[in-house]
Amino acid sequence: MTALNGMRVIELAHERVAFAGKLLADMGADVILVEPPGGAAERHHPPFLNDAPGPDRSLWWWHYHTSKRSVEIDLGAPAGRERLLALIDQADVLIEAEPTRRLADLGLDWPDLATRRPTLIHAALTPFGRGNPASDLPATDLTLMAGGGPVWSCGYDDHSLPPVRGLGDQAANTGCHYAVMSILTALLARMTTGRGQFIDVSIHAALNVTTEGGSYQWLVNGTTVQRQTGRHASIVPTGPTQVQCADGRYVNTGVPPRIPAEFAALNEWLNALGLADQLPEAVFLEMGATWQGPFDLSLIGKDDTVTAVFGAGREALKLIARSISAYDFFMGCQRAGLATGIIYAPEEAFEDPHFRARGFDVPVFHPELDRYIRYPGAPWRMPASPWRIARRAPTLGEHEHELFGPEDS
Repeated sequence: MTALNGMRVIELAHERVAFAGKLLADMGADVILVEPPGGAAERHHPPFLNDAPGPDRSLWWWHYHTSKRSVEIDLGAPAGRERLLALIDQADVLIEAEPTRRLADLGLDWPDLATRRPTLIHAALTPFGRGNPASDLPATDLTLMAGGGPVWSCGYDDHSLPPVRGLGDQAANTGCHYAVMSILTALLARMTTGRGQFIDVSIHAALNVTTEGGSYQWLVNGTTVQRQTGRHASIVPTGPTQVQCADGRYVNTGVPPRIPAEFAALNEWLNALGLADQLPEAVFLEMGATWQGPFDLSLIGKDDTVTAVFGAGREALKLIARSISAYDFFMGCQRAGLATGIIYAPEEAFEDPHFRARGFDVPVFHPELDRYIRYPGAPWRMPASPWRIARRAPTLGEHEHELFGPEDS
């Protein structure tokens, strides 16, 4: 049984909310996608199967709408609004990314729905929140990423190069993650209170939180936070972490040892490779392996011993990375309990043995093509809460008969 089995979600089709619906659907919720007459515009988003455009050939649509059911409803018509209300009468959650006043003008906003369905959880995603008039101004994934802070925080040590923006609808997807976390929390609260609630998600605020320490550093110090290659933006530059391995591929050396067991494992690995003589700082690895009490990271740069021990871990990782292949480095760090990563192109990551063994690629059957298509799988692994793609994305109105019967479909 999947994690959200038995929960029904109504999703008003919109590109900014699609990932939230997908996460809930693939965790087992019955997500009903409400599309406007003629279908959602996102059915025509590229890229397309074999580069041939068509309403049922969008790979974007396929990815974001797995496991969902589709109905076609004209919310501008009284009969259409009644059909939506009939669905909401049986729903646990409504998710939408409509303009701030649209649902209120139709009599379908939270105050109307809460009176009719007190247990409903209504989540709205907008660029800046429901109460901000800027949410109804034009916005794109790029402008939201730039305004929220991630673009400023992402780039290279060489600041003559422009900032780097993430591709793949990251602004909307970040907002969707916060929406899903909030929905799950609201479902838990409903188990106690018996009441639903309205969730107002600002994509801008969600993005700003993802800058982690960047925004806080600026607020506290009033000093510009600087982009760095492959590591957190910071007011004070930190040491490089990306290394070219013996096979020419790059890795990010990640998080150096922080506890005695990690220092011991790294020191053992360094010696097994016969590299200890090439690292003058190796003595500090041995010191870290026998460190007594907590290793206080706040003392880095202040206490000479703590700084030397921590730095030795980073230098050991860099030396090992330069001496072996990227994959051998990654696997060795896995065995040592250290978090590192190979710098892959997306298609390379999809074929990585570690990802394949994890079950990241999932075959999904397309009956209209009589073939399986490989999809990206679960973004997380929760053994006690199974995840699965139940079926391919729906065609327009594919489930009208199931939901409304033959007379109304």
